[in-house]
This record gives sequence, structure tokens and C-alpha cells, in this order.
Amino acid sequence: MGNDYSSGVKQYVELGEKLAEREKQRKQEMRKKKFDTIAVHGLYGSEEALDNQGSINEPVFLSSAQHFENSDHLEAALAYLMPAWGYTRIANPTLYYLEQTLALLEGYGYDGETSAVVTSSGMSAVFMATNPFLEKPVTGMNIVADARCYGGTFMLFNERYGNERGVDVRWVRDSMNLEEWAEKIDQHTRFIYVEMPSNPGLSVADIEALAKMAHDHGIPLIVDSTLATPALMRPICHGADIVVHSVSKAIAASGSAISGAIISRANIPSQVGPDLMREDFATYVKLLPMRDHGTPLSPMSAHLIMNDLRSLRSRVDVMSKNAMKVARFLEVHPAVESVNYPGLSSARGHDISSKYMWLVDGEDDYDSPVNRYGYMMSFNVKGGAAAARKVFDHLQMIFRATDLGRMKTIATIPAISTHQQQGDEGRNLADIPPHLIRLSVGMEHPSDIIDDLEKALQAVK
Repeated sequence: MGNDYSSGVKQYVELGEKLAEREKQRKQEMRKKKFDTIAVHGLYGSEEALDNQGSINEPVFLSSAQHFENSDHLEAALAYLMPAWGYTRIANPTLYYLEQTLALLEGYGYDGETSAVVTSSGMSAVFMATNPFLEKPVTGMNIVADARCYGGTFMLFNERYGNERGVDVRWVRDSMNLEEWAEKIDQHTRFIYVEMPSNPGLSVADIEALAKMAHDHGIPLIVDSTLATPALMRPICHGADIVVHSVSKAIAASGSAISGAIISRANIPSQVGPDLMREDFATYVKLLPMRDHGTPLSPMSAHLIMNDLRSLRSRVDVMSKNAMKVARFLEVHPAVESVNYPGLSSARGHDISSKYMWLVDGEDDYDSPVNRYGYMMSFNVKGGAAAARKVFDHLQMIFRATDLGRMKTIATIPAISTHQQQGDEGRNLADIPPHLIRLSVGMEHPSDIIDDLEKALQAVK
């Protein structure tokens, strides 16, 4: 700290150092706990409860701004010289508790430090996780990304970055083909971006190999791990630098809130940006770029999400087991052309999925580690687009919507919904045919899900 600050400001800085040390100790204590315990408590313990009228749950701070004791307090806080929140567009205590919990969960099993920032949506998280690397454009600046990604991500990269800014977007058609990744990277590549597994094709990628490739070029690997959640896979443990989530999905399984999250490890590689960005990317994004872009999450949404987050592991376990049963049913159904689900032994990339996707702390429940492959799948209906629409229209218990990760089973046709804006060329690039139905399996009894599918599939027999 420089000498330009008054003794009053320095007093608040010293107080901030004590608060930061208390937070550090709390983190160290919680990192010794099991995944479920972290999900339930985060950093909000009994001491914090007594500071908040004894509330067992994290308090919801709906105020847009923080009151300060005096001008010295205001100056120290707004200069980021001490822990504070100031204004909810920048930070908020309720958001803080959610961010700290997500950072601990995504860093579970990782020896280094992780930090997190929550955003207003999954797409705002994708934007804020990638945009900082596209500053100071140079001729030939490019990004290398998985073509089989979510439709919103495809449009952000292709239209906003590519067509509007002139960024060279180099799409990888086969995420398992390491040679294809390698041949697209050069000295002007800013980052590698992959979904694992992808939405809606459930393609997979070797995270460790991609991380090594990225680091050899001094650039970060960014992984969208929405479909896996930290309950099944934590990419930072495998070398990834930044993880993106659409928290709106399985993390917030009740469907009551929209949110995104960025979790980063300390000291990421990058060819651009200030030292702070490399040292603590998520915090940098939170306090600087996101402050200016204005993409914060509302405190009430954070509160709703925290309540869902507490049961993440057990929910994902049940949903994954249900999905496996449904996938096996669809795999042999005469009206189904093919099924995309990483858990099927016939699935391309099943060995890679089995390498990375494990139920966290599964040995505590099943006596030995167990693979779980998530709740989402997709399948192609025989007879083309018309047949797929007929099956879709005959679903009764299963909801027809663009959502996923819910406790209720939901289906959609990506070609006419989530990936419609990509057009035929973009969908062909991402391998999304018109007769593909995406199915997000929920927590209903699997026999009832299968029965609903069976009745719908009879419409095309």
C-alpha cells in the first residue's frame, strides 16, 4: 500500500487484513471436509451465524448498496483495499457465500487455490470468461473452440466475436481428435475452449491432453463443465485453468433461478492481460471487467441456488442412474436410430468419459469409486425430422422445453430450439441433425420415464 492514503484509511486496510486472514483460515478448515459438507455449509459457519442474528441460513442482502462508517471506510472499500461489497453490481454478501462454495466444490481434490464469480446467466459467464483474452487485437488473433457446443456459445463466438469483431474462430469438429486441435493453434491463439460433455451431442474430450497443449502455447484451457457439475468432474484437477457453468442447470435443479459461474485456479497462463488477471482470474473479472459490463447475479437468485446446491451430489447420482437405465432402453428400441450417452459402452469416447466422470466420494456410498455419466442424453429418431417431431409431440409426462438439469425430465429438439439460430451450416458443423431429441433425465422413477418414452415412440412404429 502506498503512502498517499490517510491513517484512517490504513486503519481499515489493517481491519481488512484481519478479515481476510479469518476467511483464509475458514477456507482451510472447509477444505478438510467432504464434498457434501462443503455443499451444505460453504464458508457460512456458526460464527458467521451469530454475526447475523443467529440465522442458520446465509442471509439475503437485497440492498443495492452498502453503508459505510465514514469517508475513510468508503475510500478503502472502493479502492479494493479491504473486503467489502459497496454496490451489488460489483459484489454482495449473499453472492459471496455462493461464490466461495462453488470455488471450494470445483477445487475439491485440487491442491492449489481456486476462486469464483457468479454471473446473471450461463451465457454471461461464457462471455466474461473469454472476453478478457480478446483485448488488444492483433492481425491473426484467433480462438480454438469445440464446434459441438451449446447454441448460445456458438453464436457468441461465431457472430459476436467472429463476424462483429473479426476474431478468427477456428472450430474443431471432432473434440477427440488431438491432431485437429493442434493444427489449429498458433502464436496468435488466445485460448482453447471445450465443453465436456457437450450439449447436445454428448461428445467428450481428453482434458489433460488439451491442458498440456494449451500450456505448451502459453494459453489457458477453458472448460464448460455444466453437464458434469463438480459432483462428477472437476476439470481444474485435470489441468484446466478456467471452468464455466450454467448454474441454471443441475446445480440449480429446481429451476427457480438463472445464473452462471466462472471458477479459476490461481496463476493461469495468458498472452495478454495484467498480472492480476493471471494471478486470480475470477476475482479480476468480478472486480474489474464485470464491474463495467454489469452482469451480476441477483442476491435472491443466489439464495435460491444455494438451497439447491446443498443436495447436488445425491441428486446427480440419482439422475445419472436414471439416465443410464433410460439410455439402455433407447439403445435397443426399434424406433431409435442411435443414442448419444457417455455411459453406454457403445458410445464413442466411452473410455475418455470413464477416465474423467466419477461420482465424487462415491466410495463412501458404494464401497469403491463409481463412474457416473450425467443426466443428459440425446437420441436420433428413425424416420427423420417429421418422425422426431411426432415423438416429441406425443410426450405426456416429460416436459417439452429448452431447459435441462431439472429434477423433472425435459426434452427438446435442438435443431428448432437451442441451436436454431446457427442455421443449417452451423448445425452441420456441430453435427446436430433435425431428427435429434435432447433428453434431460430427472428424478422421477425411471420406469415412469421409460413408459412415457415408449408411448411416444409408438407414434412412429
